[in-house]
Amino acid sequence: MRVAFAGTPEFARVALARLYDAGLSVELVLTQPDRPAGRGMKLQASPVKQFAQQHGITVAQPRSLRLDGKYPDDAAAAAVALQAARPDVMVVAAYGLILPRWLLELPRLGCLNIHASLLPRWRGAAPIHRAIEAGDAETGITIMQMDEGLDTGDMLLAEREAIRTEDTTATLHDRLAALGGRLIVEALELAACGGLKATPQPADGVSYAHKIEKDEAAIDWSQPAETIERRVRAFDPFPGAHFKLDGQSIKLWRAEVADGNGAPGALLGVRDDALVVACGERALALHELQRPGGRRLPAASLIQALELRGREGIYLR
Repeated sequence: MRVAFAGTPEFARVALARLYDAGLSVELVLTQPDRPAGRGMKLQASPVKQFAQQHGITVAQPRSLRLDGKYPDDAAAAAVALQAARPDVMVVAAYGLILPRWLLELPRLGCLNIHASLLPRWRGAAPIHRAIEAGDAETGITIMQMDEGLDTGDMLLAEREAIRTEDTTATLHDRLAALGGRLIVEALELAACGGLKATPQPADGVSYAHKIEKDEAAIDWSQPAETIERRVRAFDPFPGAHFKLDGQSIKLWRAEVADGNGAPGALLGVRDDALVVACGERALALHELQRPGGRRLPAASLIQALELRGREGIYLR
């Protein structure tokens, strides 16, 4: 089976590596153009591009795939490369570009997407973040036959994954990436022998995982402590939940719900080297923090640096 692959971040690289290790013939990789990254803002290749180049796989980086769009030359060049690759199937994982009809119909077996949720829950851009933020007990991977809708295609394979109480987006991402890599190989093995069965998505239970915006990460202490704690884990590693204390923007990386009452944002004191802050319901014990330009540290370091013991009654904003 000849495979084309479209993906960009680490989640997609894991799937590409699994396909390569399984001995599948990956003929062409599509990935996003190089982007500025790091402190020097130098152009950096995506994890998928780096893997493809290391293994001698041809790479294309169109800015768009729409032949009638803003970058028709990019789309036309991608179309030529895909036709030359003659893929039986295209595997898509967190690619970042919309696939037009001409591409959905080009491979004999169409385009299969690795989606990090149990569809139809959490269609869209940020299913891992939103599942943690919502307090879901489980999520999973769905291998889906792509159509022109937003994650609306028929389901081909799915497997559940429990969300642990300590999971962050980073830890859950890694387990789902590995699961997605395994399931897509299984799906292609089934497709090769005609054993892949398509099931339409249920009409009930549809929800959308909207893209994470940086301004969501500012902590609203009027929310229940349980809600804030979930958002801290959902926004780890990006964009990082944060608040202001003594004029400094502090990132919060680990917290737990604690007993306590007071005006939202009020510092209730220091308990077991954690800052305890009043919320809309109950309180939150802050365990791991990061000052501007610093690294993640236990709260005890900040408590000492800012002399916070005995300063009950000040407010975090």
